[in-house]
Amino acid sequence: MPAIHPDPDALRQIRIVIPDLNGVARAKRMSPQALPKLMTGDAKMPLSTLNLDIRGNDIEDSPLVFDTGDADGFLRPTPRGLLPMPWIGPEAAMLPMAMHREDGTPFAGDARHALASVVDRLAAQGLTAVTATELEFYLIDDSEGPFQPPSNPITGRRGWGAATLSMQVMDAFNSFFDALYEGCDALGIDADTATSEAGPGQFEINLNHGADPLRMADDTWLFKLLVRRLARAHGFAASFMAKPYPDASGNGLHVHASLLDRDGRNIFDDGSAQGSDALRHAIGGVLASMADATLIFAPHAGSYDRLVPGAHAPTGIGWAYENRTASIRVPNGPPAARRLEHRVPGGDANPYLVLAAILGGMELGLADKITPPAPLTGNAYTQELPQIPDTWQGAVTQFASSKHMQRLFPARLIDNFTRTKQQEIDVLSALSPQDLQTLYLDSL
Repeated sequence: MPAIHPDPDALRQIRIVIPDLNGVARAKRMSPQALPKLMTGDAKMPLSTLNLDIRGNDIEDSPLVFDTGDADGFLRPTPRGLLPMPWIGPEAAMLPMAMHREDGTPFAGDARHALASVVDRLAAQGLTAVTATELEFYLIDDSEGPFQPPSNPITGRRGWGAATLSMQVMDAFNSFFDALYEGCDALGIDADTATSEAGPGQFEINLNHGADPLRMADDTWLFKLLVRRLARAHGFAASFMAKPYPDASGNGLHVHASLLDRDGRNIFDDGSAQGSDALRHAIGGVLASMADATLIFAPHAGSYDRLVPGAHAPTGIGWAYENRTASIRVPNGPPAARRLEHRVPGGDANPYLVLAAILGGMELGLADKITPPAPLTGNAYTQELPQIPDTWQGAVTQFASSKHMQRLFPARLIDNFTRTKQQEIDVLSALSPQDLQTLYLDSL
């Protein structure tokens, strides 16, 4: 879906914008007259910008700060080009960027480049990944202290109960969703179905599958930004944080993925309902790397409140056919559409890192011909399965020392992300749950 590119002559401001390792948008406001220079890669930001903690602070003792004099990197536009900012209006536009060194080489601490490396490695084997994301989020009223669902625009009442697939709730927030779909069209995001989910004020929107994982990650990141900004324009907040309410459903970022060969055939399809050996090897690699990649799927303090047994978020490492209690689900349907669904990532995760970890795990499984255990049947929560780390610190420790992650990601990114998460653990542990929620609300 093509974006509606703004008219440069009508602009009063441009934001050059790039996601840090947490997925937080870091930006500069620029004059429209600077656009020609921005398009040639002359814009600069410190390399350390991509390695800030969730509060926006430098990472203590980071080699990107004082050891190098806090050196600048050079920002080059991504293929998305100049995009509108629907939450502001036609006078504003943003230019998504990727970080490079002065010599033009990609900066290894940029999550977008990490995903590009995985995509390139698959391409060298004649493989193209087809991906799609499903994003859950909450609409929230934060105007009076503790979080509450926003008042129903029609009745004026707050709904605290489950509203699974409620047409009434969707109708009540129709003006917000009209603006959201219009914004997706303007940004070139191929948004599909919207549903009301189980939590109070919780919704899900699916992004249609495509054969360009970098674009899917861009779409997912831009979609999260769009939802949060438009919600504020409509008088409430929106958040993809993993667990806004302790007693309600968490937010997931489910990823569907398959692989095409050079002739455009799905290598997971062998004409059967079970799928090919390649499907099982890909699943084997994703399962083998799952525990080590948990920090990517669950990167924040509240992420682990979502990952508890019986809460519609998987904790055991296993797979199954058409079974949503498993961490890896193989949906039913036509053999040509055979794929895996990864159900571990939370809505608070960085989509570039999530897709890199999942596609990289599939790559490992194919390269090493990893055979997964037998598929599960029944309730995965009641079965004896290997478990992903159940604490933030445990996930940091496992990620930092993982041989699997060293095969998937550059050492610079592993070190930067580890330092970021360790600093957040050390500093944020003193905050109350309510203060943590407030900190995370508009960032995740």
